[in-house]
Amino acid sequence: MNKFTNSLLVLAVGGLMFAGSASAQTATSTSGAGPGVVDPGHPRVNEVNAREGNQQQRIANGIQNGTLNAKQTSNLEKRENSLQNKEQADMAKNGGHLTKGEQANLNKRENHISRSIARDKASNK
Repeated sequence: MNKFTNSLLVLAVGGLMFAGSASAQTATSTSGAGPGVVDPGHPRVNEVNAREGNQQQRIANGIQNGTLNAKQTSNLEKRENSLQNKEQADMAKNGGHLTKGEQANLNKRENHISRSIARDKASNK
């Protein structure tokens, strides 16, 4: 049963990652920059997106190796999704860019999620 649950969690996280990247690929401006779109000319956006990808990988690894349970995974994914929505809203206000203040706020939230991932994994060892 545990392997079945882990398989379902891996599929769920994969689906959320796919849905997040699909929505992040939607460009709304003529420059090609848009919410969640990697743009080499805008390092703040790229840095935030790289951190989000790293967090998603850490969550997926926790599911695969059994250090995250279903409840923890669900909570972390909800928080990551909320952060991605905030990033998209911030970028929509600024034509596909993030201000330094918005980047700092998103990084602060990522730091909290990162600590939660580490704490949750440690509690299940």
